Amino acid sequence: MMRTLFLNPPSFDGFDGGAGARYQAKREIRSFWYPTWLAQPAALIPDSRLVDAPARGLSLDQVLALATDFELAVLHTSTPSFHSDVKVAEALKAANPKLMIGLVGAHVAVSPAASVLASDAIDFVARNEFDFTLKEIAEGRPPAAVDGVSHKVGGRAVHNPERAILHDMDRLPFVTPIYHRDLVAEDYFIGYLKHPFVSLYTGRGCKSRCTFCLWPQTIGGHVYRTRSPAHVIAEIAQARELFPEVKEFFFDDDTFTDNRPRAEAIARGLGRLGVTWSCNAKANVPYETLKVLRDNGLRLLLVGYESGNQQILHNIKKGMRIEVARRFTEDCHKLGITLHGTFIVGLPGETRATIEQTIRFATEINPHTIQVSLAAPYPGTHLYDQARANGWLVHGGGDMVQGEGFQISSLAYPNLSQEEIFEAVATFYKRFYFRPAKIADITLEMLQSWDMMKRRLREGVEFMHFLNAREMAS
Repeated sequence: MMRTLFLNPPSFDGFDGGAGARYQAKREIRSFWYPTWLAQPAALIPDSRLVDAPARGLSLDQVLALATDFELAVLHTSTPSFHSDVKVAEALKAANPKLMIGLVGAHVAVSPAASVLASDAIDFVARNEFDFTLKEIAEGRPPAAVDGVSHKVGGRAVHNPERAILHDMDRLPFVTPIYHRDLVAEDYFIGYLKHPFVSLYTGRGCKSRCTFCLWPQTIGGHVYRTRSPAHVIAEIAQARELFPEVKEFFFDDDTFTDNRPRAEAIARGLGRLGVTWSCNAKANVPYETLKVLRDNGLRLLLVGYESGNQQILHNIKKGMRIEVARRFTEDCHKLGITLHGTFIVGLPGETRATIEQTIRFATEINPHTIQVSLAAPYPGTHLYDQARANGWLVHGGGDMVQGEGFQISSLAYPNLSQEEIFEAVATFYKRFYFRPAKIADITLEMLQSWDMMKRRLREGVEFMHFLNAREMAS
């Protein structure tokens, strides 16, 4: 086996662009997801090492000090961070000319030729689902002989046959031993999850067809391929022993609740373990299933509401009706399930009136916390193709983050400017959080726990910095 380094490269201070972030950007509060997409192939390759430079606060010089220890380096990249990541690859190659360097991630899956030709330092890119692709390269097979790889021959890009998609997900080893070996759980923060937490996937793919969603359209696919309940429960049982300090487990599947009988079976197993857990969900889970999940340790659901306007939900093929989402939310409130709602401004069909409608919808259904994102037309998504065809992209859509790493608007419409979309995020947050009832809710939460008091005060300072930064940029 080649000595292999899996690297989430250094970038903007606080930039969460790793192999787990759904929006590669700096958040309104300090946030880092586990680099699960790198940890998974690392678990297949003995004596590999996973380095998450942004989460650990490592500089480029500190990363370069590792270059001579390895024969193969795999870097995760994204559209917003690609040019910066190429510079890291070039610095690694300069430090160790014998180092083979490959790139992975949705960006290179969509643009493999441009990616592999971006620099002489890049030896190959692994497209789409890359776990066993990287294992074969680490075993010594030349990139030219490995399915799912694009490489260079005579200055041109050559694309090997596609790798067959993995359906037997139980073939993948657990990622949590890699987390334990190489990462520090306390480095990972998500505002709505208990700290410290551990996140992982129990399956890949999503049957929904949301036009903006990156992973199903580029790597995961639209078939929900799952690990068996026994496999998942066994990993959580082991992880509970490896991470006694962890207060919550989060399942980062695009829609964990899509397979309800499986979700209930996993929940019952987790209930027997006595762990607290949370997951992504669509706003259509029936009361009976919600109760089974709640009774077996479910604390929080992350729900992509996206918009409070039905036509926009139709436009993005969300497959959700507003009245169903309202009923689901009421059920969660009745059962005491905490909700983190995610919303997007600037989707096709957006107007000043629909933004106002979505803000009112969010305050009416009142999830405990929210995330407001700008519509991001990532290459490889239907939204990107739609934006190009209709002339909605601003400056070609290439700029997705600003100088500090915060997300910027890449879209504009005839009756809604880029600036108005950008400013709507801060307006949305202020209208939601600066309400007397919500302030009282957060204050009560803080008074019940000294740890939560310290955490919310820190997040409050970061949040105000975020709002100020947006005002300065607008």
